[in-house]
Amino acid sequence: MNQVFNFCAGPAMLPQPVMQKAQAEFTNWRDSGCSVMEVSHRGKDFIEIAAKAEQDLRDLLNVPSNYHVLFTHGGGRGQFAAVPLNLSQASDTSLHLVSGSWSKGAVAEASKYNKPVVVGELSEKDGLQYVAKPVLDNTTSGAAYYHFCPNETVDGIGFDWLPESGDIPLVADMSSTILSHPLDVAKYGVIYAGAQKNIGPSGLSVVIVRDDLVGNARQETPSIFDYALAAKSDSMYNTPPTFSWYLAGLVFEWLKDQGGLTAMAAKNDAKAALLYSAIDSSDFYASRVHPDNRSKMNVPFQLADASLDALFLEKAEEAGLRALKGHRMVGGMRASIYNAMPIDGVKALVAFMQEFERVNG
Repeated sequence: MNQVFNFCAGPAMLPQPVMQKAQAEFTNWRDSGCSVMEVSHRGKDFIEIAAKAEQDLRDLLNVPSNYHVLFTHGGGRGQFAAVPLNLSQASDTSLHLVSGSWSKGAVAEASKYNKPVVVGELSEKDGLQYVAKPVLDNTTSGAAYYHFCPNETVDGIGFDWLPESGDIPLVADMSSTILSHPLDVAKYGVIYAGAQKNIGPSGLSVVIVRDDLVGNARQETPSIFDYALAAKSDSMYNTPPTFSWYLAGLVFEWLKDQGGLTAMAAKNDAKAALLYSAIDSSDFYASRVHPDNRSKMNVPFQLADASLDALFLEKAEEAGLRALKGHRMVGGMRASIYNAMPIDGVKALVAFMQEFERVNG
């Protein structure tokens, strides 16, 4: 089989060494004669790998000791509900920066549980999509939390600044950017992420929550979404997604082997720069996102002649470049270049784009 590069936005590709180790252990994990997905989550062996996965994640992100790390169900959408249920009452306001599709979804879900206030929205600058840093005024004081998404998977919009929130806890949906670069966890109240982009396979979510924000869940909060209950039970109140947790642990080990998040950030910067350079240097391709807000994880682009989209995708598949079709709400193309995507994959995509332009331009 020819080399295949999978640019899917999620579930995304996993590092080859991780897949190979999982394959080798699949039917005989730790010489047990069983797969890791077949053993008890309450057994000594699985508890050991769960604890190691948590510690490795803490090491990678330098998580302070006054934060819980939870491995949960429900994906990012589950946390759209869990955050307001744990951090707010029905009469409270929550602040929201709406920079794209996912942060918009968080507002819709929060409206079931509190009174969301949108303090900033996606706009335009120089005719391109742009996110300005909101400035809060006195009318927003006393909010329960401030929610934002620093990387919008659908829209390809990212920013590396933090909203100014004063004493209001910052809550970040980092599903598509976590572990791609270092960050200061202490500046956040809650960080959550669906696993299926930079952590592991789908079915698992990670929540990093400051101690003082745990234990305040509303009475009607489903037990599965209660941060305090999850922390008290070491994320094993009920049977967790064990295979996803195991694979996440392998990914954390791989990230450490790569040199940690500073090394990954350098690799991700290089991949994004290469692809955006190819887009910007041609009139055949275009980005609709302002350079200040271009995601380094998800790169949407359009062909000048949209009638060539189907042919582009057909030829890309033949070349081993998979899942490049843009989201149905955006159209065009989208290349997701998470941690597991090697630089060779981006080089192959750029070479294909240049050849496709030569033949069809």
